[in-house]
Amino acid sequence: MKFGVIRFPGTNCEQDSVHALRHMGLSADYVWHQDTSLAGFDALVLPGGFSYGDYLRSGAIARFSPIMNEVVAFAQKGHPVIGICNGFQVLTEAHLLPGALIRNKKLKFLCQTVHLQVQDSVCKWLDAPAGTVLDIPVSHHDGNYVCDPDVYQRMLDNRQIVVRYCEADGSVAPDSAPNGSFENIAGICNEAGNVFGLMPHPERVVDGVSGSTQGRAFFEAIVNRL
Repeated sequence: MKFGVIRFPGTNCEQDSVHALRHMGLSADYVWHQDTSLAGFDALVLPGGFSYGDYLRSGAIARFSPIMNEVVAFAQKGHPVIGICNGFQVLTEAHLLPGALIRNKKLKFLCQTVHLQVQDSVCKWLDAPAGTVLDIPVSHHDGNYVCDPDVYQRMLDNRQIVVRYCEADGSVAPDSAPNGSFENIAGICNEAGNVFGLMPHPERVVDGVSGSTQGRAFFEAIVNRL
């Protein structure tokens, strides 16, 4: 199978993503934001960074790049799409995922490792048992996830919440999310489970250089499914 990694002006994690995928023995190539075809790709990664300098809102301008028409069509056909950090922001702006990402609660950039508790979800990108705790780094300024209460209830009903910020022992406290995300949400998926967005960076903990390979879990499941 072949992964396409979308590059917008200002993207800065595309090389990390391609390296991680190739390290896992997978085929991965870059896709430029002005391209108008995704022929030959089986799955897509919208990586982190600061597309278009985060002007207007994070992901708001990237959403109108020519390639996004193809990304939306690709996702609507049931093909797998993952948005990491800025990629998550782009997916919400494109209405492929509900809610929005706003400034961190203390208005400061966060660069640290966080604990994530895996939820019982329909997400096809992650099949770790519910309750599993994964330690994954974050690196963002606009990672505070928000949504309306009715949207949240619908996501609960449809099992769309994939990972929540938690404590080291797996417990979830009111302030477990360092960025202030609503209900400690760190990642969600669409109702079909093929589109997944999360703020943490699993691609940074794949090759073991940092001492961890826990990020592999976020890619292995979709490869096995396909």
